[in-house]
Amino acid sequence: MIFENIRNLREDNDKTQNELAEYLNIKQTTYSKYELGKINIPIEMLIKLADFYDVSLDYLTGRDSRKNRT
Repeated sequence: MIFENIRNLREDNDKTQNELAEYLNIKQTTYSKYELGKINIPIEMLIKLADFYDVSLDYLTGRDSRKNRT
């Protein structure tokens, strides 16, 4: 499953895949596969990304168009 908002948030915040991979303590190639939908993103990583960007999990996964956590 491809989560477009993960890539969009990264680019909107001027972050590289490598920076996010370091934050998540994974390899850059693994992070790239997350963005491309080649491998599933573990829930722990989704939660960390949602916290990093201060967005809801629903927004992060494309289930909601609102970024807010409320």
